[in-house]
Amino acid sequence: MGTGIPFVDLKVQYRQIKDEIDQAIQDVLDSGHFILGEQVEAFEAEFAAYCSAGQAVGVNSGTAAIQLALLACGIGSGDEVVTPSFTSVATVAAIELTGARPVLVDIDPHRCTLDPERVEAALTPRTRAVLPVHLYGCPADLDPLLGITRRRGLVLVEDCAQAHGALYKGRKVGSLGDIAAFSFYPTKNLGAYGDGGAVVTSDPALAARTRLLRQYGWENRRQVSKVRGLNSRLDDLQAAVLRVKLNHLDEWNTRREDLAHRYTELFYASELLTPDSPRDVRHAYHLYVVRHPRRDHLQAALAENGIQTLVHYPVPVHLQPAYRDLGYREGDLPHSEEAARQVLSLPLYPEMGTADLEKVAREILASLHGM
Repeated sequence: MGTGIPFVDLKVQYRQIKDEIDQAIQDVLDSGHFILGEQVEAFEAEFAAYCSAGQAVGVNSGTAAIQLALLACGIGSGDEVVTPSFTSVATVAAIELTGARPVLVDIDPHRCTLDPERVEAALTPRTRAVLPVHLYGCPADLDPLLGITRRRGLVLVEDCAQAHGALYKGRKVGSLGDIAAFSFYPTKNLGAYGDGGAVVTSDPALAARTRLLRQYGWENRRQVSKVRGLNSRLDDLQAAVLRVKLNHLDEWNTRREDLAHRYTELFYASELLTPDSPRDVRHAYHLYVVRHPRRDHLQAALAENGIQTLVHYPVPVHLQPAYRDLGYREGDLPHSEEAARQVLSLPLYPEMGTADLEKVAREILASLHGM
């Protein structure tokens, strides 16, 4: 086996910004304020500005961010939320945590995001929201989705968990819908050193309600609940780390983009299907995902040569055992099912060396030649 190439290496990123991170953490320890303190308030303001949105509300995970965004919009038991089946199960779990029912729709096979042409047919009198996912860092086609939601009086909630800094027609994702949810899981483009998330919106009323909901419904007086809420708070240690990393995010995203373009160049004449990056978007390349009918064979060949790859996602939500009660069957969402059989996520992170990337590409091309 050759020299190993990891899927991602968080240690090397830490080493590059170690002094900044260590000082930020020490400042929090010295302050004695660890939950919803000054670091959280500062990060919320800075992240809202970065997203070109009015406000950001720090919460404890990306899943909680979706849940709270929906709850802030008044969505709950008896309501339906339209979302893609080809996504992390966290998207659908968050919908169900509100008491609402997820209605799963197929993807546009090029973007791998919610297909606007299939959304209208999925709407019922119980539909309250449409929840597109900017999968892998590629923005969903939002204009037609916004047209549908505005015409029907529905809420549009953006799942931006994989798309920090991505652009749709020159505008930051998270600023286009009514409300948006971000994850700061450590491997994200903007990742904490633990779990974390944020709800972003330019609607002051939605921001205020989210702030109530994230901490038991408390407003000003401690332990007096104005509404029934949750315990979903971003802590100051994570906020301090995120503030440091936010200053580097655009630089890291540019490097991701450069690496992704190099992969695409190297695969140009091969049978591998490379990620679609429509002209109206700037892809954040949280993941570089290729497709091939013999994905499992290709992944095994790479593993034999010490190259770590992952599959995002091997089973669409509508076919997962936990969600059988939603009533979907194999064949209902063919584009989602085909993608799940074919997708393979290759190593890509800002600190990755070009030589390692080219080694990955060489091994892939050699494996394809031998198939």
